[in-house]
Amino acid sequence: MKQLGMKQQHIDARVVIIRLDDKELIIKNPEVLKVNMMGQETFQITGKIEEKELLDEGDVSLIQKESGCTREEAIKTLKENNGDIAASIIALKNE
Repeated sequence: MKQLGMKQQHIDARVVIIRLDDKELIIKNPEVLKVNMMGQETFQITGKIEEKELLDEGDVSLIQKESGCTREEAIKTLKENNGDIAASIIALKNE
């Protein structure tokens, strides 16, 4: 690989977090390999992936305020309505 200009380096990582708009992908105890080929750096990550949904706390608070529900109810309804605040408030008010 060195003859092709490719270098590999093991990265001693404990956790890798990939943050998306609506969730985080969390890889605990990953195997991370940094590859440099012709000046281009890439990472190869293997391990078990856990997904964690991200919620906007302002949205949760607004739903609670407008519908009078608990935080847990607001989160549950927000997830059920795919993050739609208005639909979540209406659903909770109609219960």
